[in-house]
Amino acid sequence: MAQSTPELASCPGSGDKLSAMEEAVSPGPSKLQDGAAPSPRPSVPQNFVWRLPVRRSLVHTKQDMAVDVPVLRPCFDPWSRDCRDDDDGNNTSNGQESRCRGCKKISEARARLAAQTPPRVVPPPVDPVPKMTTGLQPREFDDDCPDTAPDQLQELRHDGSVLSIAVSDQYIFAGTSKGEIVIWSLGTYQHVQTIQAHKRSVLCLLLSDDGRYLFSSACEPIIGVWCPRTFARLYEIYSTYDVGDVFSVAYSPQKETLYLGTQTQDIQWISLKDPSRKVSHDSPNHPDRRHHRFFDSAAVGGTSTPRRVEEHHLLIPKANSVLEIDPGAIRQYAHFGWVFCMLIAKGPTVHGEPDEEVLVSGGGDGTIKLWRLSDDGPDHDDEVLGDIEEMMTLGEDNSESVMSMVVDGSFLYAGKLRGIIELWDLDTKQKLRVIKAHDGNVNTLMMSFGLLWSGGAGGSASKHSTVHYGRDKHGLAQNVNQKYQCLSRWKAHNARILSTAATAYKNDQLFFTGANDNTVRVWRVNGMPTQAEEEVAGSENVMIKSLREFVSYKTISSRPEFTEDCRKGATYLGSLFKRLGAQVEMLSTGGLHNPIVYAKFSGKLEPVQQRKRVLFYGHYDVVPADMKGDNWQTDPFKLEGRDGYLYGRGVSDNKGPIIAALYAVSDLLQAKALDSDIVFLIEGEEESGSRGFQETIRAHKDLIGHIDYVLLANSYWLDDEVPCLTYGLRGVLHATVCIDSKHPDLHSGVDGSNMLSEPLTDLTLLLSKLKDAKNHVNIPGFYDGILPLTPEEEQRYDDIARILIKRNPANGPIEALKRSLMARWREPNLTIHRYNVSGPDGSLISSHATANLSIRLVPGQEVEKIIESLKTFLRDEYAAFGSDNTLTVRIDNKAEPWLGVPGNYIFRTLEEAVMRAWAPETKPSGEGASGDADGNGNETTNGATVSLPANATDGEDKPKTRKPLYIREGGSIPPIRFLEKEFNAPAAHLPCGQASDAAHLDNERLRVLNLMKSREIFRTVFRKL
Repeated sequence: MAQSTPELASCPGSGDKLSAMEEAVSPGPSKLQDGAAPSPRPSVPQNFVWRLPVRRSLVHTKQDMAVDVPVLRPCFDPWSRDCRDDDDGNNTSNGQESRCRGCKKISEARARLAAQTPPRVVPPPVDPVPKMTTGLQPREFDDDCPDTAPDQLQELRHDGSVLSIAVSDQYIFAGTSKGEIVIWSLGTYQHVQTIQAHKRSVLCLLLSDDGRYLFSSACEPIIGVWCPRTFARLYEIYSTYDVGDVFSVAYSPQKETLYLGTQTQDIQWISLKDPSRKVSHDSPNHPDRRHHRFFDSAAVGGTSTPRRVEEHHLLIPKANSVLEIDPGAIRQYAHFGWVFCMLIAKGPTVHGEPDEEVLVSGGGDGTIKLWRLSDDGPDHDDEVLGDIEEMMTLGEDNSESVMSMVVDGSFLYAGKLRGIIELWDLDTKQKLRVIKAHDGNVNTLMMSFGLLWSGGAGGSASKHSTVHYGRDKHGLAQNVNQKYQCLSRWKAHNARILSTAATAYKNDQLFFTGANDNTVRVWRVNGMPTQAEEEVAGSENVMIKSLREFVSYKTISSRPEFTEDCRKGATYLGSLFKRLGAQVEMLSTGGLHNPIVYAKFSGKLEPVQQRKRVLFYGHYDVVPADMKGDNWQTDPFKLEGRDGYLYGRGVSDNKGPIIAALYAVSDLLQAKALDSDIVFLIEGEEESGSRGFQETIRAHKDLIGHIDYVLLANSYWLDDEVPCLTYGLRGVLHATVCIDSKHPDLHSGVDGSNMLSEPLTDLTLLLSKLKDAKNHVNIPGFYDGILPLTPEEEQRYDDIARILIKRNPANGPIEALKRSLMARWREPNLTIHRYNVSGPDGSLISSHATANLSIRLVPGQEVEKIIESLKTFLRDEYAAFGSDNTLTVRIDNKAEPWLGVPGNYIFRTLEEAVMRAWAPETKPSGEGASGDADGNGNETTNGATVSLPANATDGEDKPKTRKPLYIREGGSIPPIRFLEKEFNAPAAHLPCGQASDAAHLDNERLRVLNLMKSREIFRTVFRKL
């Protein structure tokens, strides 16, 4: 369910300015004014959708919420069961089958023993520096923005709320809730004049670019046009329609035309140079004189109520000329909400001419629209001068009001409810970022001094470094991730900021804020930026900063006490996707299992049907990190850089690769080079057997859509030198074999005899039948179907063995190493892991004996056939024993093996990308067609240069080999083959880390160079697929 706005409904016309007008008459002390902090709100980004399973209840037993129940398993155990997986005793998810009675008895006995043992109380660690919790809950902002306020030069007071501000080269103009325009001198800050400009609150003040006109609109259908030097009222403009309040105006100097956005969801316009629109001062169509069908209505035989004329209405100066808007000069229902903001931009998009003026409007329906300005009238009506034609619509998937806007080159910033600023690319129509900038609605946005300035309803003002200020004279795009940062956020007012302005005067850069505390405050903001701000901007790569935050969440899926941490980690990751421009949803996997983070980045290729769609799979959960001893040199959940490496739990498996892939997509969005849709599926249960993953993906296939390629990065190189590509993984089958006696636990001395079949003896004899002395598996047909070794594959093993021995001769000889690799990667195996028996320790004949075993499967072996063969073999062998005991075989978990095709397009693309990143001095074979690099390191596509961010690792030492090794692995990643089959799409696997990364071990790490190179590789792959 979509999040609703806590204070203001996101219905058409919702917003802060109207509520501010209501408070303006008697603002009174607010919670902020009397020093109380605002109530914290969960800052979950918009469009988060928690999708719940249809048939499964979320209500569980009380054990699910237990806090002090000791944890029996320190990490994921594929044979272990808990209440979350066995609610009804017959859970078959991922191949799991119900437990036998003896296994349940053992589990219950251990639970009773654990309950009798008091939980160990671990005192919280003492941190000398209080930890600032980051993320969206409960923290308000997702940055580390300094709160240093600039110098306040002046506070200009009035007796009404300041709803709008404009600044000329001589004067400061403030529109107030009393319908007045108050004027101060810019040089001395002395009050110059107060003009009764309107009957009601002045919502908008606009100074024309040439300084000729000052436009004012209000909570009435009349617009004033003033001379900003003499303060004379040049024009009075009105519409023949009952348009209600006029929230916004925009002026085109090229066409000398004024555009106005209204409460009735319309956009109207009038040319100041059209003499035909001049009417007399006493025109019967004037809003003060024409009949109003509601307010002037009368009952049969009665009279209408006379209009009230208040004393201050008579103070409004008479205009030199009165202009009446042509009834045909209107675009009805331009938005399905009040038109809160408008502006004129010159050449903001490649969809228009470079010098063409474009009207941009933002409405209460959450959309942003670009309009082409025409000299011809609507439907070629010669009597109407001008028209607007819709060019594009942005934000149709978000219904929260657009309160403010500013255009900077081809980028548009939109201020929305709840402190959100959206960044849009007007060339590609893509949302690049979503930033939590304030603790209240963003009522005002502006560009000045190369910075983005904003004001929020919570009273804070902020300045951000910008992605792009004007058009780069070299035509180079800048990097969103590196450049966009909050430089300062300070408490400017203990009230709602409703307006801002900026100007340079003499040697000072001045920023003005107006609020409903009846003040205008003047701030000196000299410097762009200050030395302290430069330190903030350059202190740390933004990608590493995001990874630092990501690692701080203890997303340990195997331990119930970390369930909340896992959810917080998922929320943080979702918010990061959202801020960088993705559509985000949280897919519930049912019960207390962690959600899957779904994020989609839309490409720019049109039509949509021609886009390729790439699915990136990863996981945000991690294995536990043991802090009891001195094994970890630092806190595993505080990312620390040391000697060129980043240390922390999950930094290599799998949080680092996820962040690298995410920022690679953001690079492409910024460079306008993302043609394909990129879909991220990041689960939170991979380290616990991917519980609920398959069912959840199948339930949301319509949301995910069709997929062309599957990509993951969840493993490591063979050594620390040579990059690798993984094209094969073994599958796995976990099973439990149980033997149960019809007798209870017996004493071996009193009851033991050769006439009694003992469960543990039966189990030992039975398991001995599975393998021979040479480790050959005796299950009939076990080796059938295994793919033969091809000459190409054997050559790969030769290359791998030769390189590894060259790196470390102790690995030799070559043939022995090659045989070892083949046995671990491409041959199946059966392992018996452990035994369990019922009853206490001692001279006992246990009534129940169980053993856990696993089978590693290779391509060519069918999982279901192996399961059936295993069960049949064990039952037949056990039947020959003639035992009185009962045999049970349970399948606990299963995953199919995976074998990619090294020569297909996705692997060829990965190979080229790896070679380009790690050995840029050498071009891959076949290069020179689409996708080459020009002499400056920019990517080229069909002859057109695409400006991508500079390689962060240029100049670093390169590995001695220039081509990645194609390897297989003995481990298993269940989702890869599932996704490949479910979406009928080829998969490929890019190992990002080194062999020494110590994933799952103490002091897990990832080399910074590998992180940066992975980002470059993903960037190339996402662009070319």
